[in-house]
Amino acid sequence: MDSQVVYTSRVRIERVKGPLRRAYLPQEAQPVLFSVHSEVAAHYGVNMQEHEPHATTLDYVVAATAG
Repeated sequence: MDSQVVYTSRVRIERVKGPLRRAYLPQEAQPVLFSVHSEVAAHYGVNMQEHEPHATTLDYVVAATAG
């Protein structure tokens, strides 16, 4: 088994406001927005009248796993 690191992901996360975050990902020209919506927003007590809904990090993990 080779123990050399073959890839290091270079990702930068920037908090914008409240639950909204901007993620800078390799090979993507534009940042990806993460936030909350529906049941997740309700769970965390986020007022969706004050924050625009976006996919959650959990949504991306599920999509990547199912991919």
